[in-house]
Amino acid sequence: MSDWVAKRFWTDVSVVEQDGGFAVQLDTRPVKTPAKAPLIVPSRDMGDAIAEEWRAVDEKIDPNVMPFTRSANAAIDKVAVQFDEVATMLAAYGGSDLLCYRADSPAELVERQSRKWDPLLDWAHETFGGRLVSTQGVMPVTQDETALNALTSPLFAASSFELAAFHDLIAMSGSLVLALAVTQRRLSASDSWELSRVDETWQAEQWGVDDDDAQVAEIKKNAFLHAARFYQMAS
Repeated sequence: MSDWVAKRFWTDVSVVEQDGGFAVQLDTRPVKTPAKAPLIVPSRDMGDAIAEEWRAVDEKIDPNVMPFTRSANAAIDKVAVQFDEVATMLAAYGGSDLLCYRADSPAELVERQSRKWDPLLDWAHETFGGRLVSTQGVMPVTQDETALNALTSPLFAASSFELAAFHDLIAMSGSLVLALAVTQRRLSASDSWELSRVDETWQAEQWGVDDDDAQVAEIKKNAFLHAARFYQMAS
């Protein structure tokens, strides 16, 4: 097995306008995606964020510490080439949105879910014209098709870069509504993340915090916050 690892070969990193977007250059060589497509992003802010990651490379290139580069690569290499499939997959979350599935006990948790989640379902209805219904327990509830179409329309209207961010916001929270609340600036990313963890927070209050679970949750939270920043840069 080869131990080859890409290493730093450049001195300067710059952002240049190109083909209606912004490209990052290493000296005079443009950065390309893993699929060898030009890495051209929609905003100067995103280009600057990616350039900063390449400036920070010490010796070896480590994609694990380059989140903006990774997200842009995903938008170009994965989302753009199968946009409808990705949007359709994410739209399916609307039919099983986290905010619609409530506990039937204890009463304190039932009340907390209602108090924290109902206003978001109301907001989604008022904003997009789609009313999702909630249920207690885990048995599936059938959502109105017209409501789902209204709530998922922003996915199909998004750019590839926005949809890449939507993917993480939806998949990590389990909620289309919470993702929409972030992208529409109804909620901060941090508040949206906390609302996605009402059940976990309740359990921790009752039984204490598990250190391993808390560490995993923090990693996911940071990725969620990154996705929100990436979306705003793409918009």
